[in-house]
Amino acid sequence: MALKNKSIYAILGILNLSPCSGYDIKKYSDKVLSGFWNENFGHIYPTLKMMLRDGMIEIVSREKNERKIKYGITEKGKKELEAWLLEETVQQPMRSEFLLKLLFSNSQPREQVIHMLENYKKLHEKNLEKYLEMQTNIEQGNQDISKERVSFVKAVLRRGIISSEAVIRWCDETIEELS
Repeated sequence: MALKNKSIYAILGILNLSPCSGYDIKKYSDKVLSGFWNENFGHIYPTLKMMLRDGMIEIVSREKNERKIKYGITEKGKKELEAWLLEETVQQPMRSEFLLKLLFSNSQPREQVIHMLENYKKLHEKNLEKYLEMQTNIEQGNQDISKERVSFVKAVLRRGIISSEAVIRWCDETIEELS
């Protein structure tokens, strides 16, 4: 079975909210999706080109210099997104370079491993801070999120908060165990 380009669905989902440029899609990905999904410019633009060719999206506006093109979702794109949303989700295996390194770090100086854990903890503390800020914005009635979507955004955000808190706690426990 051929692998599906799941970026298509991230982009369709974003465009289903509002027409966007490739830059806007990247910005939304970095701000909202970054806790669980990653998109980069090198992947967004070829995917947009393919989706345009396949009729899932259309150009809705273009600036004079032709560098900023806004795309919108078509009916075909909406049907594709809806069909995908109804499909069974295939569980993806977790891949963590950090955990792989930690697993094989027994030959490394403890101080170095603890330093690695402290850096990992700091990363998750920053993520938690970002999630909590987003949660505050939602609770204060962020105008960018429609009332219909608030519960779904809150659910995904809550998962990020709980996950970050768990990783931070795990880092503390592991550092203590190694000290």
